[in-house]
Amino acid sequence: MTNKQTIKMKALLLGLAVMLLLSMFPASQSAAASACTDPAWSSTGIYTEGNIVSDNEHAWKARWWTQGEAPGSGGSWGAWQDLGACDTGTPPVDPPIDPPIDPPVNPVQGDRMYVVYASSWNTSIYDLSTANIPDYITHLNLSFVRPDTTYAQGSYAFDQEIAGLEFYEGATTPNGQKKFTAQQSQDLRNNIAALKARGMKVFVSVGGWSYSQGTQWSHFNAKNIVDLAQDLGASGVDIDWESSSSNCNKQVDSQFSCSKDGEIAGIITSLDQEINTRNSNLQISIAGWSTGAYYVKGTPFEEGKVQWGSPFGGTMYRVVKDHGSKIDFINLMSYDGGQYFDPREGYESYRAIYNGPINMGMQIAPEGSGGNVLKLNAEPGTVYDAEMLTGQNNIATQYYNVETLVQYIKNKGRANDGFMLWQLWKQRVHQPAPSGAATENSAGQYVCSNLPLNGDCSQSIPVLPKL
Repeated sequence: MTNKQTIKMKALLLGLAVMLLLSMFPASQSAAASACTDPAWSSTGIYTEGNIVSDNEHAWKARWWTQGEAPGSGGSWGAWQDLGACDTGTPPVDPPIDPPIDPPVNPVQGDRMYVVYASSWNTSIYDLSTANIPDYITHLNLSFVRPDTTYAQGSYAFDQEIAGLEFYEGATTPNGQKKFTAQQSQDLRNNIAALKARGMKVFVSVGGWSYSQGTQWSHFNAKNIVDLAQDLGASGVDIDWESSSSNCNKQVDSQFSCSKDGEIAGIITSLDQEINTRNSNLQISIAGWSTGAYYVKGTPFEEGKVQWGSPFGGTMYRVVKDHGSKIDFINLMSYDGGQYFDPREGYESYRAIYNGPINMGMQIAPEGSGGNVLKLNAEPGTVYDAEMLTGQNNIATQYYNVETLVQYIKNKGRANDGFMLWQLWKQRVHQPAPSGAATENSAGQYVCSNLPLNGDCSQSIPVLPKL
């Protein structure tokens, strides 16, 4: 090789080394240096995805449309991405640009969840097909699994006696306990795999009201639950802990506690540890009680400052406040609370202590308790964010409709908040919704079109026979 060739080769290698070195630095750091003289963040300003502001000697980039949320206040779930400390000595590349006034029509399509609980009683494993379940549903929760299940990995004993699921093929009947055949077990797993291949996440939901009234939760076994979830091919575990015997002291935050805090904290902690130890990549969600984050003294949700009371107020507060980092999202049971319960207040009480996604719940009437009827559209003149936290015990039924709740989440929620439905087969396994009420299809299609969701919003859940 000649000297000239050697020089060229060294120059080439030097250039490659520089490129490699530059690639090791995140783009956000470069962006921060050029963004440090961008406009200061304003609490009244309206920002859309990509807008850059300066605040507290850092540069921040908007992840989505936002107003009033201070940079850094939402942590990793917040609206602002921290681009790093400002380099005040670097002049701006471009002149400051005022943020646009009008937010985008559809800033976060595809980021929202629509979680639907699929009860197993009076149904067949063969109902869980892609033909029966609209593709705009993002998560399907198989309900319910026994908290104290003795399920053993590889047994494929998905029947009610072992797993708790009440599918026709494995139900407990007056004539004895049905058992899954090897083919039925495989068919259930195949149906779950087909739903997952389409893009849906299937969770096993543990507990529910019936499995929460005895001693089942005190015998919760995280290993058995994870074994069952993995053998089914599930994407996660939903904890529907509905203990009705937990009493709370209703003190200030630092002293607030409930008699069963240890039980629910142990459930979430042991499940999280089991998932991490086994690298199983399962997610964890919880079903949040309507008033589960109420009644902490000195907060807006103290008794007397909200429109509805409950003997179970606050039962979810400590687990969400102290162990929220272990929970991927909350499915809020914002129903069954009677005419004075305001689902928007239920949402705000959890939002005050939790930064992850919250899915506002809807129940197709007739409700299990309380007597409310979920309707599709709001009454004329309804203001979606009016009359909250007044403490006047106002009738809140005006706001319990799909239209109002969607408007509230879109305008007052965060960009990754969504909706939950109880339940996929509500009219099939219970009774038809009363006249004028929302149905599984009308509610889901409205959420799909107006939140919005990805998928074909015209798809419907077919009418299937009760088994």
